[in-house]
Amino acid sequence: MIPAQTRRAPPALPEALRREVEDFHAAYADTLDRGDIEAWPEFFTEDAVYRVIARDNLEAGLPLCLMLCEGKGMLKDRAYAIAHTEMYAPRYLQHQISLIRVTAFDDAKVSAQANYVLFETLVDEPTRILQVGRYRDTFARTEGGLLLAERLCVYDSVTVPNCMVFPA
Repeated sequence: MIPAQTRRAPPALPEALRREVEDFHAAYADTLDRGDIEAWPEFFTEDAVYRVIARDNLEAGLPLCLMLCEGKGMLKDRAYAIAHTEMYAPRYLQHQISLIRVTAFDDAKVSAQANYVLFETLVDEPTRILQVGRYRDTFARTEGGLLLAERLCVYDSVTVPNCMVFPA
């Protein structure tokens, strides 16, 4: 049986807005998958919040995150550290983003959710699933297009296979 809250008719979603959200996700994933980490902060507003948090912690109201950036300055700092100072094994990433759903919108912002899977391949090891979860996003509508005002990456597992070097 479908829960009553999912049976409600959604607000009329302009086709152009749906495509814009999908295109945003495609560009975001492509940027990270190409390893262009220093371009990553450009997907966010100046006062954006980015969190990667376990579902257990979120549901329990616990604030502990794998990664937390408050403001574009912190995002740029994280990107710089990954690109220039951290030591980690060479790897390839592959983001798969699906079931993108706009949940609310107005002239200033768009709320959306999407499932994601993050695959990681270290050059001398088989590909593995690094993380599976859901994005809970608030986009700001700007003249230049959508920007993330908040991205909450809620991953399902309590553990991750190694370390979280790159953003989800």
